[in-house]
Amino acid sequence: MADKNLIGHKLGVFNTEVEKGRLRFFAKAIGETDAVYTDEAAAKAAGHKSLPVPPTFLKCLEGEGRDLNTFLKLVDFDLGRILHAEQSFVYHKMAYAGDVLTFDATITDVYEKKGGALQFVVTESRVTNQDGEHIADVRSSLVQR
Repeated sequence: MADKNLIGHKLGVFNTEVEKGRLRFFAKAIGETDAVYTDEAAAKAAGHKSLPVPPTFLKCLEGEGRDLNTFLKLVDFDLGRILHAEQSFVYHKMAYAGDVLTFDATITDVYEKKGGALQFVVTESRVTNQDGEHIADVRSSLVQR
């Protein structure tokens, strides 16, 4: 089981640029039909500065910035026994194609359920843009069975 002493452990900071092509691909993959997510002219006509980042896309970016094997080793989880348990988002400002987002992640909780049969690790990432504006908070948890 992950050690409760990991609560507060910083997982590191990384930056990533939001690319238009990836936003379009993501919108298509999730079945998004609103043109503001795929057509820059439609996005600008709707008052956006560029293609907006769809709500759950931040989780994709967050996952790419962390080495999963290093994280699993830190929390003593086995890849063959884990599941993505939860994710949630608190949005403060829109993010757009061309933005450079900074993710600053911390382990915020470690707990178990069912007498230790299920072990959870919760992480939270504060997301800011290139201007230091607070974009969102991304919370997710992994469970090991």
